Amino acid sequence: MGNISVNPCELSILKRQLFIVFVLHGYDYFLGFVIVCGLVCATAIVLSNLLSPRRKGVERRTTYESGMEPIGGAWIQFNIRYYMFALVFVIFDVETVFLYPWAVAFNQLGLLAFIEALIFIAILVIALVYAWRKGALEWS
Repeated sequence: MGNISVNPCELSILKRQLFIVFVLHGYDYFLGFVIVCGLVCATAIVLSNLLSPRRKGVERRTTYESGMEPIGGAWIQFNIRYYMFALVFVIFDVETVFLYPWAVAFNQLGLLAFIEALIFIAILVIALVYAWRKGALEWS
């Protein structure tokens, strides 16, 4: 075997490329999890298309209501209040999801994170006041 001479500039580029490839070494399991999730979803879709019945009859086109005979049409209009309640629920749900990790790491975050959390809560309070003034919280 002979000696391999490498240009220092090429070696620097090679080291930089290797660094970029291995800089996310802590995310190996996450990448594997994402790949497995994607494969499970793709497998479920492909299997459902392969195994599902092909014929389209009258029974297949009817509405299904827990084994009971459907009453009326499936395209009814719901009251807007239901959607407003759902939006208010989402507002508080998002607040909980974002504030819980912040509260757990409160001691390490500092003043800037506290101010950011106050701004976030203020935006959510403005949304709550808006929904309240529009009557979204009244069930009548």
